[in-house]
Amino acid sequence: MTSVLLVDDHPIVRKGLSAVLAETNDVHVIGEASNGNEALEKARSGKPDLILLNISMPGKDGLEVLKQLHLEMPHVKALILSAFSERQYALRCLKAGAQGYLTKQCALDELLNAIRKVTAGGRYISAALADLLAAEIDTRASSEPHERLSDREFQVLCLLGQGKSVAQISQILSISNSAVSKYRAQVLHKLNLKTTVELIRYAFDNDLVGPVD
Repeated sequence: MTSVLLVDDHPIVRKGLSAVLAETNDVHVIGEASNGNEALEKARSGKPDLILLNISMPGKDGLEVLKQLHLEMPHVKALILSAFSERQYALRCLKAGAQGYLTKQCALDELLNAIRKVTAGGRYISAALADLLAAEIDTRASSEPHERLSDREFQVLCLLGQGKSVAQISQILSISNSAVSKYRAQVLHKLNLKTTVELIRYAFDNDLVGPVD
């Protein structure tokens, strides 16, 4: 029996996943968490086989949780289930330690298959993610300017692309307004852009704008 910790900041998503997984005979939900700090606490105490993890959450986001898991509990598998497309975050999540990446648009059968494959010691690579991994080998793909951004800079870029203000991004990422402004300045410099409007256009042109709340 595979023990799973559900991590998502939306209660409806957690309850829906819990209800679906309860109908299986080989997957058991041992707990739920609504943010990154709670996820790490429950992982430490519950010792799940797998964490089903969202990316965008208050406080510590999914990427930060992945990095901490890798340091503290490398035996715990992590499968990302996100509203963001593979192009936006999948490669970053795999590099941070995830064993697979799915979007919330996936079918139930695909989710269950991914859970079983990851807990058996494998990795789950969807067709879309396989294309990205193949493109990563291509030097043209790997030379895209936004690929050189840090995880936090990349998050700020995507949120700016959604039209979020500095204050809104500060609240979403639980960092100060001045920190957001600093990251925005760093992104402008690294992408060789001059204004926030140009950043927003860049995000749209490169399909980096994720779901808007």
